Amino acid sequence: MAISPMLSRTLLPLALKLLQASLQISVTPPPDGAELPRKGTIFAFWHGQMIAGWLLARKLFPGQKISAVVSLSGDGRILSDALGRLGFSLIRGSSSKGSSGVLLAMKSTLDKGEIVAVTPDGPRGPISTFKYGLLRFASSSQTPLIFADIRYANCWKLKSWDRFAIPKPFSRASVTLHCIDLPKFASEEELHRYAAQLSDRFSHE
Repeated sequence: MAISPMLSRTLLPLALKLLQASLQISVTPPPDGAELPRKGTIFAFWHGQMIAGWLLARKLFPGQKISAVVSLSGDGRILSDALGRLGFSLIRGSSSKGSSGVLLAMKSTLDKGEIVAVTPDGPRGPISTFKYGLLRFASSSQTPLIFADIRYANCWKLKSWDRFAIPKPFSRASVTLHCIDLPKFASEEELHRYAAQLSDRFSHE
């Protein structure tokens, strides 16, 4: 369904802010006691939990420039309109379209000490599955990767590929932050095994 620019740029950001303000959100720091990196960091959360994820990024990194990686699809246009109004810079593209440009833009952003926010299973899945390109990039550049495991106590779930979750107003949301120390991968097979293990660890299936 098409959404007008007025809705995506004005009403949608306002609705997200109001919903976020109503939620009772508890944030648990990294369980291993690691200090949360604040500069040149990739901040990730599943596509289906992006309602809390995007605004959580602004809460965790106040005053910092955050670039959101958003697909070139029609839905991506709607999301980019809303995120632009919420103060995000935008990196347009995905693993299937414009991937080389996305990685170059991410590198430039991270080299400046800024934050890149991304949904590692987007824009088309599979659900709760880390894309190889993101992990390969973070490993080779030794970029800190923070994953936010977001769980809603009470939500509506759409019948979409990502089981998109809409938390009910005034419900509880729990977030556990994980600092992922990516190893150097000796081969593509090693990368694929690691991606599968990491995806299983944080799966919402």
